Amino acid sequence: MSNFFGMRTMVVVLCAVLMVCAACSSRVNKATYDKLKMGMPYEDVVKILGNANTCDATMGAKSCMWGSEQKNIIIKFIADKVVFFTSKGL
Repeated sequence: MSNFFGMRTMVVVLCAVLMVCAACSSRVNKATYDKLKMGMPYEDVVKILGNANTCDATMGAKSCMWGSEQKNIIIKFIADKVVFFTSKGL
């Protein structure tokens, strides 16, 4: 019985560590937001934030979101250049 509880505790600790590491690896944070600049090319934004979670494009304009509804960075692009950016929950 003792072995079962030891193994179970190890699994719980490992899961907790993985969840913390996943949260730490998120690029949606104040430090990365502060690196964004008006006129920055889309490719440079991807180097900072990684691939967007969602993007909608219409007639040369694109709106992309990194993160979730609760914690995100939203950037508007025209001709693949940053024209507006905002954040929520950082």
